[in-house]
Amino acid sequence: MFTERVVSGMRPTGALHLGHYHGALKNWVRLQSEHPCLFFVADWHALTTHYDSPDVIERNVWDMVVDWLAAGIDPQQSVLFIQSRVPEHAELHLLLSMSTPLGWLERVPTYKDQQEKLSDRDLATYGFLGYPLLQAADILMYRAAWVPVGEDQVPHIEITREIARRFNHLFGREPGFEDKAREAVKKLGSKRAKLYQELRTRYQEQGDDDALAQGRELLELAQNLGMADRERLFGWLEGSRKIILAEPQALLTEASRMPGIDGQKMSKSYGNAIAMREAPESVTKKIRTMPTDPARVRRTDPGDPQRCPVWQLHQVYSDDDTRDWVQKGCRSAGIGCLECKQPVIDAIIAEQQQFHERAQPYLDDPSLLRNIVADGCEKARKMAQETMRDVREAMGLSYD
Repeated sequence: MFTERVVSGMRPTGALHLGHYHGALKNWVRLQSEHPCLFFVADWHALTTHYDSPDVIERNVWDMVVDWLAAGIDPQQSVLFIQSRVPEHAELHLLLSMSTPLGWLERVPTYKDQQEKLSDRDLATYGFLGYPLLQAADILMYRAAWVPVGEDQVPHIEITREIARRFNHLFGREPGFEDKAREAVKKLGSKRAKLYQELRTRYQEQGDDDALAQGRELLELAQNLGMADRERLFGWLEGSRKIILAEPQALLTEASRMPGIDGQKMSKSYGNAIAMREAPESVTKKIRTMPTDPARVRRTDPGDPQRCPVWQLHQVYSDDDTRDWVQKGCRSAGIGCLECKQPVIDAIIAEQQQFHERAQPYLDDPSLLRNIVADGCEKARKMAQETMRDVREAMGLSYD
């Protein structure tokens, strides 16, 4: 790997809800203190399914970025940018499409799944078919080591790895590659050069995965290597050709099924969501009117928390003592449903208070938001231009 970069993005759907926070953003906040992170607004991806209604995209972009900042994403630690403002994404997508087999795209599980779920839309377009390839370009552009995903998204990372592997195989045929690699080894210094050769032998002759990991770490820490030499030595270590596009790994995130106010998974399309920055009185009303265990017709009827959607919220927001109080009180009819709901209301409103506080400066002065994104786009584009310089050269498109 070139760095320990993490890359992830979201389609702009507007203001985010608590499911987005607990399912992704909370994890992003943690990752930004552990890795160099790039988080992008995937506005081109929004067009793959809603190409006929682009008028809402701009508003959705800014609403979503405000929610990222409200969640605790720190622009001093992470690079925040908009996909369409880094046109190199489109160029890499185009160039990758020249060598990506059509069958690879058609077999992505979400391709047919989304066609069935969105049967009301005409998705017989290349944009929709090529969605995984554009997603691969988004990741490979930044030579990411990690992509945080849930289990259902792992196939997208696998096809990204296959696309990178095929590209490197086709275009990593550098004239005099081994001679240049040997010269690059000398730049490590005699001690590190010897260790590199030992690790390379152990991996290629014995299949020692630990040796491969140690070799990668050695190269990542080498300060005196240029990008081209680093690429060569990564490729030579693995016994392959020059590595132009690094293969990312899926960083599985803990599954977090945030329930909506009807007990189903929280989703705007289900009409059961609570926005991250919803007004306290609206949150209170939604929770107080949530359905509960149908067996509790009267206040004196005992209930079963396992049959109650509110219990699912307690599992997210309540501590052990509160959950124990709910279990005993519900089963004995010692507490009523409104009493049971109040700790959840209090916990959600307390959580959202920090979201409101973090978001307010950007609502008061939108230029702060624009400046953060402009700065992030500039940083992302510099990284993207570096990658595309190598890609163009490998494909014979560098005419300087």
